[in-house]
Amino acid sequence: MSERLEASARIYDEVAAELERAAAHASVAAQHLRDGNVPRGAAHAWAVHGHLLEAQARLADQAREHARLSEATAD
Repeated sequence: MSERLEASARIYDEVAAELERAAAHASVAAQHLRDGNVPRGAAHAWAVHGHLLEAQARLADQAREHARLSEATAD
């Protein structure tokens, strides 16, 4: 496998890990809210948002890299 493909694969591994962390925080947030513990629920809800933003940022980086490579081969 080329270094470029391995680097891309690592990005998707990182995205998957961020999304798994987001899902875990979402479950905890839901339970805290059900228990009436709004501050803790809100804290976990914000963690969900943070992990989603991180995953989106990594995907955006990957998309920009793809665009750069596409420009190089479009000529």
